[in-house]
Amino acid sequence: MKKIKVFVIDDSAVVRQVLGDLFNKHSDFEFLGAAVDPIFALDKMTSNWPDVIILDIEMPRMDGISFLKKLMKEHPTPVVICSTLTEKDSDIAMTALSLGAAEIITKPKFGLKDFLNESSILLTDSVIAASHINLNTMVQYGSKKQEITKQKLITDISQLKTTEKIVAIGTSTGGTIALEKILVKLTKDKCPGIVIVQHMPEKFTEVFAKRLDSVCEIEVREGKDGDMVLPGLALIAPGNKHMQVKRSGAQYHIEVSDGPLVNRHKPSVDVLFRSVAKHAGKNAKGIIMTGMGDDGAQGLLEMKQAGAVTVAQNEESCVVFGMPKEAIRLGAADKILPLRDIHHSIIEFYN
Repeated sequence: MKKIKVFVIDDSAVVRQVLGDLFNKHSDFEFLGAAVDPIFALDKMTSNWPDVIILDIEMPRMDGISFLKKLMKEHPTPVVICSTLTEKDSDIAMTALSLGAAEIITKPKFGLKDFLNESSILLTDSVIAASHINLNTMVQYGSKKQEITKQKLITDISQLKTTEKIVAIGTSTGGTIALEKILVKLTKDKCPGIVIVQHMPEKFTEVFAKRLDSVCEIEVREGKDGDMVLPGLALIAPGNKHMQVKRSGAQYHIEVSDGPLVNRHKPSVDVLFRSVAKHAGKNAKGIIMTGMGDDGAQGLLEMKQAGAVTVAQNEESCVVFGMPKEAIRLGAADKILPLRDIHHSIIEFYN
């Protein structure tokens, strides 16, 4: 098996040392080296280009965001952002994702060495996920960013009828931009209630939801325990919490709770999909999209077995064809669609 070549760009000597030790000891990786900033890194990487770059944001001479823009334009390469700045300013994390970063890891300002050592599985999993990215798709995602002015329909939410139809979406790596491409094409009058799990760290989901809300006609927000699932509204599971759909009479609402990791994730797509299978059955549609691993595949199968319509994103339009591939392998998907057609399937389901 070919080893994944990794290069670290970070002005912290502790980060460079700990990550170097981690990847040198791991049989799946080849650690190419480290640099204190992108300019030094470019000199070092020229002769042996990495498969994945771990990148800090705040560095001397050139910051990580400027380097990411340059990198994706001149030499597209999977990037995992690892920075304290993403905790302080989630908008920066969203900017990095929109420019093509595969994953975001927030490192603490204090106890850094212990955090890096304790987070070895998170770090290695993130690099493995990034190494499977379809770079052509990632570049297309970043270069075709939607520019839409929000035109909100003013509606008294208490007067809206509760929908009997519900769409559940699960996604991971590449999903932030893929979700935007779908949601911006939906109109408030032809959109069922939508519940979403996007694998994302705590604190980022609220900012991500607000960003989507600013460019979509439908309302998008981070889900809170007890929120009703309503037409024209998309609820995104908060980071580090599981989200489930429950039913009371004809009404759907969400339940947000803590709990153990499921398939190494919290929120987990499987947790959401299984709850939708149980409480919505044939009144639901399940959509599994780009992402590493198999979270959501079994849950989508349970939705199908409960009578739901199920969709998997096709390989060509995925940044990482992991989660959809596993769902297809299990026979969980009724249809396999490219990203460009998924919004149509949501509108058709509502009609």
